Amino acid sequence: MSLSMTGFGQSAIKFEGYTVTFEVKSVNHRYCEVLFRMPREWACFEDSLRRTVQSRIGRGRIDVYINKESDGENSSAVLNHAMVKAYLKAADELVGYGIEGKPTISDILSLPEVLISRSEQPGEDKRQQWGEMLCGGLDSALDGLMQMRSAEGSHLAQDMEQRLERLQSLQTEMVSLAPTVTAEYRTRLRQRLEVLNDGSLAFDEHIFGMEVALFAERSNIDEELIRLHSHFNQCRQLLHQKGPTGRKLDFLIQEMNREVNTIGSKANHLTLVNRVVEMKAELEKIREQAANVE
Repeated sequence: MSLSMTGFGQSAIKFEGYTVTFEVKSVNHRYCEVLFRMPREWACFEDSLRRTVQSRIGRGRIDVYINKESDGENSSAVLNHAMVKAYLKAADELVGYGIEGKPTISDILSLPEVLISRSEQPGEDKRQQWGEMLCGGLDSALDGLMQMRSAEGSHLAQDMEQRLERLQSLQTEMVSLAPTVTAEYRTRLRQRLEVLNDGSLAFDEHIFGMEVALFAERSNIDEELIRLHSHFNQCRQLLHQKGPTGRKLDFLIQEMNREVNTIGSKANHLTLVNRVVEMKAELEKIREQAANVE
């Protein structure tokens, strides 16, 4: 079943005195691009988190937001000495720019990552547990995201199938109209010659037949109509196929549009031209919907 590239999911886990929240949203993108917004100390888990996302999603831009809040239980804050030294060094460098003053203790304590939990200190054996918790929480958020993508994908597939039915109806009408084009041209051409001929020129049936045959060859759209029918069937199969199908749909829509344009350039018939215009309008709507399919 087709999946939309638009969705949202969230989850929360209590772990080691923290409430860790996960939010995942996805939008259209040509490839699978995963972006993270999370505390810096979790940067070491980014690769495993990225693999968790890519195991569930094949295409789209996915923004992952992970935050933590202390529950005030079983947590003991300690100084992150490396970060404090970095901030003090930066303050000393600012003096060289003519900026006066020294940061106070309250200034330093209010800076990001100055205070950390004991469980977050480098070298702790709990790193693996944190990694497993983060991947599990992200996977739970992805469940909600995938449910939304699946529901939206079903609506997109239903809409595109209805438009394919309309295109199929127009194609069937073109198939029935195509054989009459040459016959109508023959009748119109004979009537025009009869009006223009003042009797001074003899009517040559052979030349007349050759002209009609050339028109029939130039205006023949049988191959285009057959290919359109094949493309419709392939689109229906893709809409019910598992896995990413958006790029294949985009290619088929381009091919269908090319066939319709060819029919429009060949068809010397008002009704056929009108059907071409209707087809192009439906194909544009399908293209807009397919742009959101994974």
